[in-house]
This record gives sequence, structure tokens and C-alpha cells, in this order.
Amino acid sequence: MADILIIDDDKDMSFTLCRMVEHMGHTYSAAYTLRDGLQKASVGEFDVVLLDVRLPDGNGLGIIPELQQSPIPPEIIIVTAYGDPGGAELALKSGVWDYLTKPLSMDDLRLALGRAHQYRQQKKRCATPVAVHRSGIIGDSPQMSNCIDKLAQAASMDAGILITGETGTGKELFARAIHTNSPRDGGNFVTVDCTALPEQLVESILFGYAKGAFTGANEAQDGLIREADGGTLFLDEIGDLSLDLQKTFLRVLQEHRFRPIGMRKEVRSDFRVIAATNQDLDAMIRKRLFRKDLLFRIRALVIDLPPLRERTEDIKELVLYHTARFCDHYGIGPKGFSPECLEILKNYSWPGNVRELVNTLENAITAARMEPTLYAKHLPLEIRIQMKSIALEQAQTKSGEQASNQEGAGHVPKFDDYITRAKCQYLKNLMRQANGNIQRACEASGLSKSTLYNLLKKHGISKFK
Repeated sequence: MADILIIDDDKDMSFTLCRMVEHMGHTYSAAYTLRDGLQKASVGEFDVVLLDVRLPDGNGLGIIPELQQSPIPPEIIIVTAYGDPGGAELALKSGVWDYLTKPLSMDDLRLALGRAHQYRQQKKRCATPVAVHRSGIIGDSPQMSNCIDKLAQAASMDAGILITGETGTGKELFARAIHTNSPRDGGNFVTVDCTALPEQLVESILFGYAKGAFTGANEAQDGLIREADGGTLFLDEIGDLSLDLQKTFLRVLQEHRFRPIGMRKEVRSDFRVIAATNQDLDAMIRKRLFRKDLLFRIRALVIDLPPLRERTEDIKELVLYHTARFCDHYGIGPKGFSPECLEILKNYSWPGNVRELVNTLENAITAARMEPTLYAKHLPLEIRIQMKSIALEQAQTKSGEQASNQEGAGHVPKFDDYITRAKCQYLKNLMRQANGNIQRACEASGLSKSTLYNLLKKHGISKFK
């Protein structure tokens, strides 16, 4: 028997779900708003949450991280009348169990609930803490905790691992941590930069060569794949490999054998492969730019690293850790932060993710030299300009709202002018909150992509406002 939390504002649908859940022998609790649902989740230990998407006080997908904060979080099943591929992708990437559309059949709900409860019970039995050497990975947000759990899982297996994420999210750091925590820690961690493999030298770089194999080969040379024997081969930015090189790698990954240039016999290398990319390999397959069989070979487990803007609760810890590290490296005393400086660091969107944050801190510490406190003045000019622009826009918005309130008591503008101004302000706020992401803006507003693009164009608003 499972304890189920149902969060759905449609009282008829909620009643139906309650009856279905009760008929299956489970207990339930119902909530009609996100706020009520979170309150119930905070005081009760639920096995499964049936979560609607469109609720009176927000989007259900937005509370998934909060529902996942408990040591053994409930499994989440999205139940929505508005099936959307983009929403389904976002939900599944957030770690939900399933994404179901209304109307639901009893069989569909029974299967999803049964499997989710079975999985949760198994997870409870196996919830023994695993000690993981983080190797510089900072952050305890729900998103990072989920990634650390997958890191531990990846370290215990020898199959191919694919690490995805935007540039600067720490893909190589995670790959090294997997290697360090695995039984292969005693072997080499060998990085292949797939963006910088010259076609004319790729075979000698990867496979090595025998002495005298070509002009200038004065002595035998092991290639990168041979160096990874007994260790880990890290294919960084594998999405940048040409189709010919993908074919070459596929055979090596399947056979773990290759022939160095100038040798008659093949050589064996016992390595495990970890690949990383900032690209959508499934989309590349559809465009025939990436081999499906190679993706199957490297994707036994996927670790999708979140961008820094989606785990802002980790920023302060990252700032303190790297500031202390740089101060120690440069042999200078510890530094504090002015409230304004720390506020900028917390609120900036960090398009370059952790890498950009780390570089910014190093530059600020260098600029401050022996000064004991870091001020906003020490931060890069472009960051300060952007944050000041946002602050001014917000002040203008507040001023506009105050003017609108005053208009209610005095001068009344033309209706069309007022509506146009309100739409423009709404779109600006929408795109700012979505960090310029069209898909996220569509999910929050309920607008289709074509409608949103047309409105942005009509009102002269950049989607990156």
C-alpha cells in the first residue's frame, strides 16, 4: 500500500483520482494549489505525488525541485490535460517517474503507480549512503544531489557514461570524479578533445605508431587509446566528431582492439569510456550528423548537469570555496564580500555557468590585490552593466505600475494604448524570468511558440531581454 498526494485544482478530476487510488488499495491526500500541496508534502511522507501542471498559483513543474528535497523523495507522476512534448521532456529531465495525459484509464494509472511504488520500496531498501570523493564538485542543491547519486552509480559500473550539459557546467570535473571513485582509479584518465582532432593525424594520435612507420617516426609511440588501458577514455565534446571518426570510434569501443600505424598485429586496450557533449545528440541523429549505434554504445547511463542559473542556491558555497582556493594559491589573506557584490554574484544569470563564475572570482581577486573586501567595483564591467540595466528596468516597471494605479484615480489612457503597454511589460517580464528560453516562456505563459515569436517581434522585444 502506498501513500499518495494528489495535487490538482480540478475538483471533479481530483475526486476521480482519489477514488481510483482508493480502489487500488492506496491511501491518499488531496490539494488544490501548489502552496497547499507543498505544505502537505512538508509534513507527510508520501510515496508518490500525482501532480497537475496548470494550477491557480503556478506551474506544477516549478515545484518538482522542492518535492525532491527529502532524503528519499516521493516519485512524481505528472497528470495533465495539456500534453506537450517540451513539457514532457522538461519533466522527465527533472526526474519525474512518468508523464500522463488526461483522461486517464484505470489501467494506465495502476501501471504507473505500481511501478513507481515498487521502485520506491526498492530504493528505500538500498538507501545505504555511498561515500563519494567529490574532487572539487561543489553544491548540495536537489539538482546537484541527484547528479552526485548518478556519479556514484556510474563509478560502480563499467558501461559507457554520457555527461550532458551546457558549456562550463563541469562535465570534465564529473568525468574525473567518476574515474577517481571507480575501481579504475589506479589507471590513467585520458582525455580526447574531439573538437581538436586533425583528420590527417587522427590515427597516429589515437592508435599510435611503430618505429619507422612513416618519415619522422624515429621511435614507437603509444596512442591515446593505448594510454587508457586499465583506466578511462574521456571523449570530450563527442558531438563534434565527424561521421568518419564516429565510425572509427564505434569499432574501437565495440572491440577494444585497434592496429597502430606500421604494425601487423592488433593491440588490445581495456578501458571504460565516458563521453561528454553540450549538444543534443538525438537531434543530431535525426539530421544524420551522429550515428545512432555510437550513441547506444556510450549512453548506458546519462548524467545531465544543470546550468548554474537553475541551482542558484549553490552559488554562495561556490563563491566561498573558490575564493578561499584562489587566496591560498596567490598567497594572500582571506577576503570578505560587500553585500552589493555578493548580491550581484547571486543574481547574475551566468551564461558561462560555473566556469564563468570561477574566472570572474579570479579576476576580482586579482583586481583587489591585498584589499580585504571585494566590492562590486572589482567585478567585470559587463556584469555590472547588465545587472544595473536589469535593476533600472525593474524600477521602470514599478514606476509604470504606480502610474497605472494613479491613472485609475485620474487620467484614463486610451484602452488600446493601455493594453499594448501592458502586453509589452508582460513579455519583458516573461522573457527575463525564463532567462531568454523560448520553451520555458511558452510553458509558463501557455502561448505557442509561433504566437510568442510574433508578439516579441511586434513589440520589438529581444527574447534575451
